[in-house]
Amino acid sequence: MAHYGICPISIAPLRSTPSNRSEMLSQLLFGEVVEILELKGRQWVKVRCCNDNFVAWMAVNQLKALTPAESERYQTHFAYSLELFQPAMASDHFLPLTLGARLPNFDGMRFELCETMYTFSGQAVFPEKIEATPEFVVKLARRYLHAPYLWGGRSPMGIDAPGLTQMVYRMAGFDIPREAHRQLALGETVDFVEQALPGDLAFFENRFNRINHTGIVLPDGQIIHASGRVRIDNFDHFGIFNEELGRYTHHLRVIKRLPMRRTAAPARPVEVAEPALKQVELF
Repeated sequence: MAHYGICPISIAPLRSTPSNRSEMLSQLLFGEVVEILELKGRQWVKVRCCNDNFVAWMAVNQLKALTPAESERYQTHFAYSLELFQPAMASDHFLPLTLGARLPNFDGMRFELCETMYTFSGQAVFPEKIEATPEFVVKLARRYLHAPYLWGGRSPMGIDAPGLTQMVYRMAGFDIPREAHRQLALGETVDFVEQALPGDLAFFENRFNRINHTGIVLPDGQIIHASGRVRIDNFDHFGIFNEELGRYTHHLRVIKRLPMRRTAAPARPVEVAEPALKQVELF
């Protein structure tokens, strides 16, 4: 029988080997579920992230064990936090949550994790209520502006380029892979940069022709991406031009488009869960 676990803390590192000194490859955010693949001693466990199949090591004491039935429930009944930072309040403590954290069994005001009840007063959105539009993707991406770059990061406390694109698209309804070169396999190719539309994914290569960077296309020939910090730069058929440095910093390989509703009319308000207001214009 498969064994599962859930992240009960704000952010937990996922590492390349079972050691606190090893490279951080990614992170789990609060409420994300993993399958347990292997135990090493009493301190480490190899896990597979249930949404993107990413495999890495994490500390046992940063995971709560789940039964398969609990795992199914936590993966199907939740909301995403839309707040940059927002505390959840339990009876005897506060838990800081970041943008993209999952609120298991959320009812609009409260949620439950492993028999602990929390009150959450911020904005949240239920996956089944999300209508993926380029406008929604762009607004989500802008929420991360100025977040510091962190290799392996997936939160406003620190995030890398594919972490940014994964988190934005995940909250918009697309479970895309963790690594940039795997994200490249998604969607349809946009033949010319002049045909790129807001919300498209752009991929960039290093001097060895390997995909090493990605970002989200914005209107007016711009792109949002994580390089030093989450920033907006100019973007053309050569790649990303950093005006502060006065040079191109990333060489464009290809642009991909995921299926989203595109219309000239304003998008309808996204239904979010908020104690005092159910229908609001996001952000």
